[in-house]
Amino acid sequence: MIIVAVSEGETLDSYVAEDFGHAPFFLVVDSDTLDYHVIENEFADSPEGAGVAVAKAITTLKADAVLTGGIGMHGIQILQQAGIKVSYDEEGTIEQCIVDFLRRCANNRAG
Repeated sequence: MIIVAVSEGETLDSYVAEDFGHAPFFLVVDSDTLDYHVIENEFADSPEGAGVAVAKAITTLKADAVLTGGIGMHGIQILQQAGIKVSYDEEGTIEQCIVDFLRRCANNRAG
């Protein structure tokens, strides 16, 4: 699974960013190996419309899921229409949030 995590920093030890559109970085993570690459958010300083712009950009990354602290309804709609799962209200490091997200997904399949 390819997971895009909005991030305050450039490593798996960085914290998930609270603001989807204005997060400084995005980590594109392979959940099987935890290999990742970093994308700097070119929309982070946009006065408005950053969330929509970021959501549209993420739809081009072949992501299966997005992890974020907070996200607006327009961003959620764009991602969901592209078939991307959105998990918000995430707190903690990128790695821990990925582990927790995968556990929740496995539990949903088991139930």
